[in-house]
Amino acid sequence: MEDLSQVLQHRRRKLEELIARGTAPFAYTFARTHTSTEAHGAFEAAERAGTLEGDDGPRVIVGGRLVNWRGHGKTAFAHLEDGAGRIQLYFRRDVMGEDPFAALDLLDVGDWVGVEGPTFRTRTGEVTVRVSECSLLTKALRPLPFGKVQTDEATGERITYSGFANQESRYRQRYADLAVHPDVRESFRARTRLVSELRRFLDDRDFLEVETPVLQPIYGGASARPFTTHHNALDATLYLRIADELYLKRLIAGGFERVYEISKDFRNEGIDRFHNPEFTMLEFYQAFADYNDMMNTVEDLFIHVAMALHGAPRVSYQGQEIRFDRPFARLRLTDALSEALGFDVRTASDETLVAEARRRGLSDLNGRGRVLDKLFGLLVQPSLVQPTFVTDHPVELSPLAKVHRSEPGLTERFELFVAGEEFANAFSELNDPLDQRSRFEDQMRLRESGDEEAQTLDEDYVRALEYGMPPTGGVGVGVDRMVMLFTDASSIRDVILFPTLRPEEGTDERPAAEAPADATATRP
Repeated sequence: MEDLSQVLQHRRRKLEELIARGTAPFAYTFARTHTSTEAHGAFEAAERAGTLEGDDGPRVIVGGRLVNWRGHGKTAFAHLEDGAGRIQLYFRRDVMGEDPFAALDLLDVGDWVGVEGPTFRTRTGEVTVRVSECSLLTKALRPLPFGKVQTDEATGERITYSGFANQESRYRQRYADLAVHPDVRESFRARTRLVSELRRFLDDRDFLEVETPVLQPIYGGASARPFTTHHNALDATLYLRIADELYLKRLIAGGFERVYEISKDFRNEGIDRFHNPEFTMLEFYQAFADYNDMMNTVEDLFIHVAMALHGAPRVSYQGQEIRFDRPFARLRLTDALSEALGFDVRTASDETLVAEARRRGLSDLNGRGRVLDKLFGLLVQPSLVQPTFVTDHPVELSPLAKVHRSEPGLTERFELFVAGEEFANAFSELNDPLDQRSRFEDQMRLRESGDEEAQTLDEDYVRALEYGMPPTGGVGVGVDRMVMLFTDASSIRDVILFPTLRPEEGTDERPAAEAPADATATRP
């Protein structure tokens, strides 16, 4: 124990004392009768019905984590927190008995306990359990970084000071972050509700949820670098999928008319507040539809989620009110970019576009499509705050979209932008196998010239198109970004339970999450 900090040593000594007394420090199970919220409700129901016995309400058995402690000699108060909320506990030596009350000295904030006793309301009005029996369920050997909570007398707002302040440590030790920040738990509950609403929306429209391969012999469906692995038994190189698209469209060719998948995709790319190498996508495809139909569906989808999570077709995001008023704005990409540059990008030469991009400090300009994309991202995208469909992308940017039926050189594609970021990408899907092969070959030439994110030629997918795929509209939606939008999160790491981080350096037993020795002042 000499390598452990003073705080950790103190807890280990308590563990040894518990074992010496015959107390099992890590229980197998616990039969509780109420959650904290149910215990509150049971007392309040008895109070309304006039069935209290003196001051006492129903007897409850609750279990959870001790999140604070205030000792006063022969009495003590604490708060227990479980998955539903928290409830106050009241310990009295003359109720529990001399030895059980003395054994409370071996408990620490962060321990999991089970308690039994009647409920009552204190003089300050708080529903509380008068503890007659207390069982240790799990001894916490490391202190959680609880902050000091104070209530503003004017507003009633609870304000937390200090605590778990290092954001990277919170991401790295998400278990501790969740334990001490109920609001973070609520964000991830909201994520689950959002994903459920995505499923409800599509299920109600007769889409079939399917699963497609994560390990793929040929990656495709997007412009990105993959993660590569090796299958020993097959002696084959495989790739973690970068998109679901090509497999889902195989299913449309096979006769399914509406399919969707909510899945993890993987792209070997940089990390920033909107990008994580492992992320969640929703993709859905509908036969006998085009990109106009899918625009209407995407409008309905975002309005559905807004209503389900917020009760109104609007949301506050990073200080801006986002309004999902139908119809969303529509803006042709080439028109917007031409206006920003002061000349027609459709007729401008490659040399002119590259020169403009370089003049504005842009790099990685391999191919006309890449140049247009980067210029758009710099000059137009940041201004797209309210929901806006950017439509009709140049062919060079869209190797999987059908050519525009009336505008040569463009495709039937849209991207949805909200608050300056892309949230969805959709096409009238290319179902001409000869055109698709030609587009893939163009992409392969880009790869040969050094574009590592250009798409690869998937012969099997072309074969599926040769068997015949009906007219189809398809959409990809970034689920993580949707969660960011609807929970007002500033970083994608805030909505992914375990985001990708740099490897942790060293094996220090006292990471940033650990409270200093004097932080245990709330516990005897």
